[in-house]
Amino acid sequence: MINHEIEKPKEIKKVGLILRPSSPEIKEQFVSVKKSFENHGIEVILDNNSAQMIGMLGQSFEMVCENCDILVTLGGDGTLISVVRRSHEYDIPVFGIHAGRLGFLADVDLAELDEFILKLVSGAYRIDKRAVLRAELITKEGSAKLIAFNDIVMTRPSISKMVHFNAFVDGKPFNTYYGDGVIISTPTGSTAYNLSAGGPVLFPLTQVFALTPISPHSLTQRPVVLPGHFVIEMKTTDASALVVVDGQDIYDFGNDDIIRIRLSGKSAQLIHREEFNYFDVLKEKLNWGK
Repeated sequence: MINHEIEKPKEIKKVGLILRPSSPEIKEQFVSVKKSFENHGIEVILDNNSAQMIGMLGQSFEMVCENCDILVTLGGDGTLISVVRRSHEYDIPVFGIHAGRLGFLADVDLAELDEFILKLVSGAYRIDKRAVLRAELITKEGSAKLIAFNDIVMTRPSISKMVHFNAFVDGKPFNTYYGDGVIISTPTGSTAYNLSAGGPVLFPLTQVFALTPISPHSLTQRPVVLPGHFVIEMKTTDASALVVVDGQDIYDFGNDDIIRIRLSGKSAQLIHREEFNYFDVLKEKLNWGK
C-alpha cells in the first residue's frame, strides 16, 4: 500500500500566517487566530503583504517560509492555492482556515481552531501529498517556470474565436484540440474548472493528471487521464492564445511557442485532521446523495 503521508515537523513553534489579499476587514479574524496560537505557545509571523494590509509589521514571504514550521492561510481556497504555489520550493506544510464558506482545501473553521491547534501540538494530524504541475513556457521573449496546484488552462484570447492546440505526450503526437481550449488538471484541481468542463473527479492523493477539452468543436473529444510520469507538450498554430495558471496568472501564447507540463518531483503538503475524509467534502460541496 502506498503511504501518502509524509514526516511531520518534530515540534510546531512558529507558524507563518498569510491573509486573503485586498481584505483589510479580515483583521478582526486575524487577531482571534493569532491569540489562539499564542495561547498554545506558538509564535505567529505575518508575511509583509498581509501585515501592510492591516497596518502591522511582517516579514518577507521567503523569510516566513524559511523560519516557520508550517504556513497557515486565512481566507479561502484561492488564498491557499496561491500560498502553495509560492512556497513550493520550500517543502513546508500548509493548512487553510476558511474565513467564510467551507472550501475543498481550506477546511478548518475559526470556531474549531483551538481544538485543531491542540491536535497540531500533540501531533494528532496528518500531512497529505498533493500532486503539483511544473511547466516550462518557452516563447520568443524567453522562458518562464510555472507552478500550478489546480490547473493550467490553454485557452482562446477572446470569445469570438476558437483555437487549435496540438498535444504531444513524451514527444509523440497525441491529439489536436479545436475549440475553446484545454485544461491540464491535477487531482486537486479536478473539482474546479475541470469538473465544470465535464472532466473526471480524481482522487486527490493520486499522481496523475487530466486533459479535458473545453467546448470542443468535435464531439469525439473526451477527457483523458494520464500517469504522472508523462510530459505533455502543447503548441498552437494560432497567432494568439493564453496560458492561465490556477486562474491567477496569465501568459500570452502563440505560434512557435511551446509549453511543457509535467508533475513536479515535489508534492504539496496539506495538513488535515486525522479524520478528514475527502468523500465527505465531495458529498457536501457537490450535494451528492441528496
